[in-house]
Amino acid sequence: MQNIQEVKIGNLKHLYKVFIIPNLKNQFDYGNIHQVPKLIKIQINRGLGIDGQNNKLLQKSVEEIRLITGQQPILTKARKSISGFKVRENMTLGLTVTLRKNKMYTFLEKLIHLVLPRIRDFRGLSVENFDRNGNYNFGLQEQLVFPEINYENIDQIRGLNISIVTTAKTRDEGIALLKGFGFPLID
Repeated sequence: MQNIQEVKIGNLKHLYKVFIIPNLKNQFDYGNIHQVPKLIKIQINRGLGIDGQNNKLLQKSVEEIRLITGQQPILTKARKSISGFKVRENMTLGLTVTLRKNKMYTFLEKLIHLVLPRIRDFRGLSVENFDRNGNYNFGLQEQLVFPEINYENIDQIRGLNISIVTTAKTRDEGIALLKGFGFPLID
């Protein structure tokens, strides 16, 4: 039997199958292995606002998100015009990427082991960011915590939002699932 520390540094998918499923099955008394919560997707979003109209800034943001996730982002556009915010219909307002399967696990491993420890004065992520269905949402204030981003190429610090979507039915199941992956959650 492998040691849990050896697996945590390696593949998170293997960690889920070998350690997390049996632990959650015992903790929540599931009758079937398919009732155990699992990760569905990780969605990364960046809102640009009016900066989405500047083609140079838009291309820099697209390149940053592509470097961070390894996947081409989709441009999000305004559905309707709002004159108070100077927004027109079909105006580019942000970027989004949805990671699933192996890319999701690779990104999550990088997030847990490399990115979050690089945040200045990091003490952990709050469990208050879970919704009632066990999904977790949080934001990063700067893109420089990702090792792929070069400091010299940054013209402006921009944050991004990360949503981790699970099949958990309750908040407690979602907390137990992410803690099993080694997510640095604090109460």
